[in-house]
Amino acid sequence: MEHLQAYRAAGGGKHRANKQFGVSALNRRLLMAVAVLFVAAVANSESKAQSGPFAPLAGSWSGGGTVTLDDGSTERIRCRAKYAPVGPSMEMSLTCASDAYKFNLGANVRAEGSAVTGNWTEASRNISGSLQGRGAGGNYELVASTAGFNANIGLKTSGNKQSVTIRADSQFRGANISLSK
Repeated sequence: MEHLQAYRAAGGGKHRANKQFGVSALNRRLLMAVAVLFVAAVANSESKAQSGPFAPLAGSWSGGGTVTLDDGSTERIRCRAKYAPVGPSMEMSLTCASDAYKFNLGANVRAEGSAVTGNWTEASRNISGSLQGRGAGGNYELVASTAGFNANIGLKTSGNKQSVTIRADSQFRGANISLSK
């Protein structure tokens, strides 16, 4: 019994397991509630951003492929794409480069049913134009056009794999690109 009294006296009359170290119980609950609200808000914003016709594309992708030039030569390229869908609209970018060739495409598109319309830019050549086509569920067939340039773009997505095919009627003849998340 003396041993127990000496133990309690050393702990200020309280058992050590009952002592508070740092944050009070109320502060811990408040901190936990804030953390739960933060996680819920992030999850809710991600679900809003990833709902709609472009949801299967959402996020960052990378991979590679080949680009074909007007003389028939091909070069291996490395690519990265980023898709940011919000409801029926989406902003996207696709940057590809080899040792001697680079393109940097950006687009803003909107879907109404299976019809897709929008605008595109190619930053390194300072050109822009319109996009139109059809598709849904991560699979699209589009035509990009501007004065003196037309290109057919096919985009096929299955899970975390994506293929992009571009066929053009100019100095840049086309590209075959395979991407993954």
